[in-house]
Amino acid sequence: MRALIISVNREEINMRTWPLGAACVAAAAEQSGHDIFFLDLMEVQNPHAEVSRIIREFDPQVIGLSIRNVDDQSMADTKFFLGEVKDLTSLLGRLTKAPIVLGGAGYSIFPSAMLKYLDADMGIQGEGETAFVELLDRLERGDRLVGLPGLYLPGAGLQGERLFDKDLDSLPLPGARFLPDSYFQDNEEFWLPVQTRRGCPFRCSYCSTATIEGCLFRKRTPEKLVRWLGQWADRGAHRYHFVDNTFNIPPSYSKELCRQLVQARLNGKWRCIVYPFRVDEELARLMAEAGCAEVSVGFESGSAQVLSGMNKRFRAEDVRNVCETLGMCGISRMGFLMLGGPDETKESALESLEFADSLNLECVKVTVGIRIYPFTALARTAVDQGMVSPEDDLLFPRFYMARGLGDWLRETVDRWISTRPNWTR
Repeated sequence: MRALIISVNREEINMRTWPLGAACVAAAAEQSGHDIFFLDLMEVQNPHAEVSRIIREFDPQVIGLSIRNVDDQSMADTKFFLGEVKDLTSLLGRLTKAPIVLGGAGYSIFPSAMLKYLDADMGIQGEGETAFVELLDRLERGDRLVGLPGLYLPGAGLQGERLFDKDLDSLPLPGARFLPDSYFQDNEEFWLPVQTRRGCPFRCSYCSTATIEGCLFRKRTPEKLVRWLGQWADRGAHRYHFVDNTFNIPPSYSKELCRQLVQARLNGKWRCIVYPFRVDEELARLMAEAGCAEVSVGFESGSAQVLSGMNKRFRAEDVRNVCETLGMCGISRMGFLMLGGPDETKESALESLEFADSLNLECVKVTVGIRIYPFTALARTAVDQGMVSPEDDLLFPRFYMARGLGDWLRETVDRWISTRPNWTR
């Protein structure tokens, strides 16, 4: 079938991103014999004009919209991104009778609510490489859609239980067909996203990763990943961003990946996100030798009580050890604080600020208020405390802020940041 896959994201939050997930789905569909047109709206000046042109010339039989971000997760002056997407789906409805299929990480968090809000024909929650290809196959054959894993239909809900691909090596990684050289040749700040594993078992109280990717770690073979990176190095890409939420877990896998990177001699540099425990000196040195230049450390709090409430598996002492080990190996560290959640008090907030200050990190980012996502422990707490209604689907951003702390916390954080040039909101 002829399928138009559109990455609708046009926002640059912290940095410019490449639609890795949508490109993976496009590569899988093309590998299965379907005719794919891939469009990244980040690269388009006039999205509606470009989409209209493609509809006329390509005449798609199915249109997939990949939705990455719903909002900017900022409690102050929140930006909601789906208004523009709604305009796009309305345009598509006027231009073609091709069914509109929603997908992407953002969609997976709000499958029913977003399907209704955007007035689309169907949506796929979770990994699309298998489900979207099966959808195309069924539509081409004229088969029924009942039982298709992860598929949502308006008013009918989930059609088949979600499945998580256990063998990530069986899923294709996108090539130059879906990533023009201009991405990195015209932008010295572009970091090529790399996903080595999916799933997270830690179940942090506020986190949507388990909803998007499941709770079990599933990993790609390091050798295959490094060969893929080598192809991009040959084309001139020398900055990589490992987007896994827990690059260092499990450590044995991370160490082997670093060894493969060292052996490949790609002469690039990269950044990653670590879960702040189980980073020993061997792993830190391997990361540095393999080209790791920057690490994000999401420790969120320095208070034992708050960390416990967030269901964190580490202590403040672990965070300090990890940051010291990484710094000793010459790796730049960016720390993240998330203030205002359950169990937060003025004392615990000050404890966290002082703790972050004592780490002497190269950069600290502070978030005030926590975005509430469905299917999380934080959402259940917010309902129990009467902050949100049980009927609220949370598509439109809602934030948790410990009662009585809002104004004080914002003023305190602003005061701290004003005297620390390497701190930011």
